[in-house]
Amino acid sequence: MRLTALVLLGLCAGACGGAGQPETPTMSSTPMSSTPETPPNTPPSAASSERLAYPATRTVPIRDVLHGVEVADPYRWLEDVKSPEVQAWMKAQDDFTRAQIDALPGREALAARLKELYYIDAVSAPRHRKGRYFYSRRHATKEKSVVYFRDGQKGEEKVLFDPNTWSEDGSVSLGSWHPSWDGKRVAYKVQRNNSDEATMHVLDVATNKKSEVDVIEGAKYASASWTPAGDGFYYVWLPTDPAVPTADRPGYAEIRFHKLGEDPRKDRVIRERTGDPSTFVDATLSKDGHFLILTVQHGWATNDIYFRDLRKGGAAGAGGASGTGGSKDVPLVVGKKAHYYAEVYKDRFYVMTDEDAPHYRVFEVDPARPERAAWKEVVKERADATLDSFSIIGGHLALGYLKNASSLVELRALDGKLVRELRLPGIGTVGGPLGLPDEDEAYFSFESYTSPPEIFSTSIKTGKTETYAKIQVPVDSSPYVVEQVFFPSKDGTRISMFIVRRKDMPRDGSTRTLLYGYGGFLVSMSPHFMSSMYPWLEQGGVFAVANLRGGGEYGEDWHKAGMLLAKQNTFDDFIAAAEYLVREKVTRPDRLVIQGGSNGGLLMGAAVTQRPDLFAAALCAVPLLDMVRYHLFGSGKTWTGEYGSAENAEQFKVLHGYSPYHHVKAGTKYPAMFLLSADSDDRVDPMHARKFAAAMQAATTGGPVLLRIEKNAGHGGADLVRSAVEKGADQYAFAIAQTGGMTKP
Repeated sequence: MRLTALVLLGLCAGACGGAGQPETPTMSSTPMSSTPETPPNTPPSAASSERLAYPATRTVPIRDVLHGVEVADPYRWLEDVKSPEVQAWMKAQDDFTRAQIDALPGREALAARLKELYYIDAVSAPRHRKGRYFYSRRHATKEKSVVYFRDGQKGEEKVLFDPNTWSEDGSVSLGSWHPSWDGKRVAYKVQRNNSDEATMHVLDVATNKKSEVDVIEGAKYASASWTPAGDGFYYVWLPTDPAVPTADRPGYAEIRFHKLGEDPRKDRVIRERTGDPSTFVDATLSKDGHFLILTVQHGWATNDIYFRDLRKGGAAGAGGASGTGGSKDVPLVVGKKAHYYAEVYKDRFYVMTDEDAPHYRVFEVDPARPERAAWKEVVKERADATLDSFSIIGGHLALGYLKNASSLVELRALDGKLVRELRLPGIGTVGGPLGLPDEDEAYFSFESYTSPPEIFSTSIKTGKTETYAKIQVPVDSSPYVVEQVFFPSKDGTRISMFIVRRKDMPRDGSTRTLLYGYGGFLVSMSPHFMSSMYPWLEQGGVFAVANLRGGGEYGEDWHKAGMLLAKQNTFDDFIAAAEYLVREKVTRPDRLVIQGGSNGGLLMGAAVTQRPDLFAAALCAVPLLDMVRYHLFGSGKTWTGEYGSAENAEQFKVLHGYSPYHHVKAGTKYPAMFLLSADSDDRVDPMHARKFAAAMQAATTGGPVLLRIEKNAGHGGADLVRSAVEKGADQYAFAIAQTGGMTKP
């Protein structure tokens, strides 16, 4: 489903994350010990055919036989990040890259422009909790956002969390935070180096004091679902025992209940581990405390839902008051090959599903009659749009649709009757609406490629809508136009793409173009404002985003058409997008740069190895590239439902057939490649970038292959503005150097 945020930040439009949680299409993120042999004043150049003197990298004659196929892996030694030799190799590669990038003309000018765009003031939509309003604010003078609260809408603004003060080097980050329903406490996660690993804490809002008792380790997948009384919460716990292999840890996840003031090590286990590392579990308690919804997610294709009525049965505690009582799990839907998302309101379940409806629909369910045959359809599937999100606000269904990859929002009564469609400023992306099931006030954001995010407050009852906050970004979007185009993929499937260009762009193929893609995990690429895009546009460039199969723009059938055995369709769609840009004389191959991160990094690797003639350069961030061994590292086993596993003969054939690392061929003129990795990425293991960089450096007769390793950073990079500036400037400088150099000072 769409991952959007009601946050007015110019750095990241949507959710920044990894495989299954995308890198957003922005220019921000994301070794031997000898010194580089190439002098700093020899920058990489698209026009130069002279081979760079890369740091030395040895090979090992490792060959596995999988399902009767011999698979070479000469750089497997680079998988061991704890090895001193690997650490030295990483340092040499990063030093080499730094010398090359720092010598590029215009790099500092690009950094200066990005500082203007990134160091801005912005605010998020508020979360209302019993008279208190919680929100985050970015300051033009600070590196990280600060979380504030007010007592009442007009109350004094007070600091809740200021992560800028948590560490001298900025390496300690604030993760997700969850205020209790009574607004008295907030559970929040602390992350080192912006990695996924986290520790959960509890803060008393009135005193701003952190509990010394309520400290929960193993909170990597945790969020706090509070009881109505605010005396505890449900969460997902993950073991931190190093004896549990990293790739197997998701199968050990448990749903637990934490009672405030008690030792978290003794927290009650509500649902035992699945034992299956390809699954995720989650728990959500209804606002009134009546029902606990338990979800088991099988990859990104199916999920099961169970529930408990906490007013029935008994256990230690007072049922709904303490949140720990209740009956045994009752299956709501189990074993179906579809997605289900449940909301609870006034002792009824409202379930959004793609069961027999790839564009999704909504049912009302009586928990006393949970069998599937008793479900009542209240919102039918639309043929012209995909239902992408839903929630209950102010006693109404708030439905977010994507129509041709752009947003429209409907409000409907609980019986499905249309009340109104939200009036939007234009074609773009909506975040939200955000609100509570029993309160009238709600907030939503709107943005497009040329319209900075704006937050609106609205009344569910009356429809009265006002501007709540608007970002001020130092850009002039008036010279640019956004168009949506459609073209056939290799198999004839109709693909859509957004193009941002100057109104007076010549149609002679001379315009440098940056093409972004993702194509996976149901993630939709809808129009977001990206202040980071403007330095590229200001250098005479075009920015394009393709809607590829594997994403969620056109429903579950669209997703399935780009996953597992059909993954090659994603790559074909992207290649077709590039060919369209060339055919329509927007650009030409020597002026075309491609960009993607995480799952999009896999896309970059596949595009470059399958069509090296089509691109001048690729920006490839925190990527998956060894698809034969990916499931053995990081969170890899949770993605086997999306990609498959080399342990399955049929899936191995497909994975090995496109795995970028295994398709690097010596003597090939590959596009210039800029690989971006992070030293604390615990989602997509950095071994992918290391092995691929080594293979490409040894094989290519084309442009430079550089590996940048960000310090104190996780899968989404470091959450510092200065880090985003540096990374963005490096990528732009590299891309511009490969497409003719700076056009403006």
